[in-house]
Amino acid sequence: MEFPSPLIPATLVRRYKRFLADCLLTDGREVTAHCANPGSMMGLAEPGSKIWLEPNDDPKKKLKFGWRLVEHPDGHFTGVDTSVPNRALKAALEVRAVPGLGDYHSVRAEVKYGEKSRIDFLLEGDGLTYVEVKSVTLSRQPGLAEFPDSVTARGTKHLGELAKMVGEGHRAVMLYLVQRTDCDRFDLARDIDPTYGQAFDAARAAGVEVIVLGTTISPSGVDVAAPLASLV
Repeated sequence: MEFPSPLIPATLVRRYKRFLADCLLTDGREVTAHCANPGSMMGLAEPGSKIWLEPNDDPKKKLKFGWRLVEHPDGHFTGVDTSVPNRALKAALEVRAVPGLGDYHSVRAEVKYGEKSRIDFLLEGDGLTYVEVKSVTLSRQPGLAEFPDSVTARGTKHLGELAKMVGEGHRAVMLYLVQRTDCDRFDLARDIDPTYGQAFDAARAAGVEVIVLGTTISPSGVDVAAPLASLV
């Protein structure tokens, strides 16, 4: 998945009100960018960090920049836009390039199900498969990606609804897309949200499958990569 507009480098001044970030461009201008990430962004919003912004000229958008990437000192990248995983996965699903999810003739996004929820992807083949997607950006130990980075009641609800789909005879998958190029393993951050961890265990016991995928990330775009080792 390529970014619609070429990204430009900047320096993070501060992130505030969750969805706003003041940034310093290389020409000395300070701009405010939209931060499409409701999580804590633990370890990713330090002032002075090198980041990458996507400019836009859409008259309907108040902010003319969107924060897309963090570039780490070692040259690795983290994608911070939580809308990117679904876009990248949709492209991969449509060409049957997602391991374990290649045998479907129909890919539908944002389909209503459960209790006032929408499943990220409903796949149709010999039967129905419900796929919920989570963007993973937290890393507190070298090489280890974790989810969640803050308490997520919504995520807990989704696990319960996936379990219900299994109970109705369907396949259900919890897919974690690791938007970091410096991680090769995945685990749950149970200390951050114990309730989510308990819901995850219950969902697994009910038959919900888990897939963890990596990504390749650059200022050009984000693509789905090979599965990562899962510790859950």
